[in-house]
Amino acid sequence: MKVTWLLVGFVVLFTSGAAVANDVVNRYIRLAELEIDPRQIDAFTTAVREVGQVSVRAEEGCLALYAVADSDNPSRVHVFEIYRDSAAYQAHLQTPHFQRFRATTNSMVLSRKLLDATPVSLATKPGFTP
Repeated sequence: MKVTWLLVGFVVLFTSGAAVANDVVNRYIRLAELEIDPRQIDAFTTAVREVGQVSVRAEEGCLALYAVADSDNPSRVHVFEIYRDSAAYQAHLQTPHFQRFRATTNSMVLSRKLLDATPVSLATKPGFTP
């Protein structure tokens, strides 16, 4: 849980620069806490990198998609996603690249906890890419 809050703090610190206050309120935030089969970490890492890059590049409403692993337990992965709004998140779930990601990784994920979050502050330096 400590790592999840650390991840939230990091992403909140670095995600949405000069966002207008009203825009921040409408953002849809999804957090995922995943336990990955240790034998399949490399394959999962490849898949999550691909879906993150394609989602941010191809989906106008997908503003950020970060995935990090615990330093002490690389099988525990935390995903932080920011969408323009809930409609953009729902559209993301229907994309071919997300459907392929879920089909590919479903057997790799031993446990999945999904959390919705309300943005409090989303700020980053203009042009910053973590």
